[in-house]
Amino acid sequence: MSQPQPIDPRYANRPPQARPKKRRNWFLRTVGLIVLLFILMLVAVPLYAWSRIDKIDAMPTGSRPAETSGTTYLMVGSDAREDLTRAERARLHTGSDAGPPRTDSIMVMHVPDSGPTVLISIPRDSAVNIPGVSGKQKINAAFNKGPALLIETIENVTGLRIDHYVEVGFGGFASVIDSIGGINMCLPKAMKDPQAHINLPAGCQELNGVNALGYVRSRHADGNNDFGRVERQRAMVGAVAKKASSPTTFLNPIRYYSVATKGVDALTVDKDMSLFDFIRFARGMRAVSGSGGITLTVPISDDNYQLGNGRGVAVKWDTAKAKALFNALKSGNTTGLKSS
Repeated sequence: MSQPQPIDPRYANRPPQARPKKRRNWFLRTVGLIVLLFILMLVAVPLYAWSRIDKIDAMPTGSRPAETSGTTYLMVGSDAREDLTRAERARLHTGSDAGPPRTDSIMVMHVPDSGPTVLISIPRDSAVNIPGVSGKQKINAAFNKGPALLIETIENVTGLRIDHYVEVGFGGFASVIDSIGGINMCLPKAMKDPQAHINLPAGCQELNGVNALGYVRSRHADGNNDFGRVERQRAMVGAVAKKASSPTTFLNPIRYYSVATKGVDALTVDKDMSLFDFIRFARGMRAVSGSGGITLTVPISDDNYQLGNGRGVAVKWDTAKAKALFNALKSGNTTGLKSS
């Protein structure tokens, strides 16, 4: 039996050497890589989507109202069909009307430096003075000649400067609804409107892009004409913004990409808008869907206002109340406003 070798005195007091550590940091590196890719996706996808959005010269020239604190956006829902294929027109039931595009919705959103965001619906049949046109006209007629004239008209009648312009077409609206998996809306009563191609039961239900488009476009299903429609439009816009910006969207890369890229081809903004401005717009839309926002319609005094000369029936604003509303926005004092 061999005798144990004596320990070298030089190493007698040295602590035992630890075993080589196994490479266990591969997991942390993998997690770090995934987090980095996720952050890159959150940044790259909006940049890509932003690059595809049409930018146009939408702002009027000449004398304009003074700039105010906060940012004011004009949002227009257009019935333009030129970017839709024949199949898309058939699916969305938009028809093939020729002529200049018209507005299905006109909304002004004011995002103040502090205080609640305000989203105001303007009925498209509002009777206003359009620059260069004699007599009062329906405000929708201003858009027929381009967004610059519509902006100038709104600025003249409200005294509020429009900072940025956002327009969305039929296809873009429906695509966004479908990209978030539909939108849940609660109908107090059934809605049937052959002209809008909807036949919806009462109660809460999921609407896909086609049904949602018909829901917000209908003027005959609830008997309230434009007033019922603008209320539905505001509710739909808020619901879409809330769902599109929910954690389930950001944490799902496929849905996030789909929401960010679907419909951008049907989206148009003014050429002076930056990505930061657009993000602020999106955050404002998110705010009006909850307690951080106020939604209302321009105060009305007469919904059966006769334009005369065969120009039909229009909607007349309550001048005093409308002036007070827009003065509140100009002064940045929106805390006293209430949804209606």
